[in-house]
Amino acid sequence: MKLEARISLEYDDEKIAEAIVKAVSPDNVEYGEMLSVKTFKKENRVISLVFCKEKIGTFISTIDDLLRCISVAEKTFKVIKE
Repeated sequence: MKLEARISLEYDDEKIAEAIVKAVSPDNVEYGEMLSVKTFKKENRVISLVFCKEKIGTFISTIDDLLRCISVAEKTFKVIKE
C-alpha cells in the first residue's frame, strides 16, 4: 500500500512561514522507501509532503505528529511576536 499526503498551510507573511519551516525541519526524514516527510516554504505557504509504504497507522501517526509540531511552532511564534 502506498499512502501520500500533501499539506499546505498559508500564513499572513513569509516570515511566519519561514519560522514554521525552521521549527519542523528536523522532522524531515527519509527511511528508504518506507516513510518520508519533507516540509518546505513556498512564498507564504508551508508545504509538507508525507509518503508512506507502511501501515496506515504509521501514516496517520506521522501526520498527527507533524501537525502537532506545527501547532506548537505557531503558538511559540505568536508568543514571541507579542
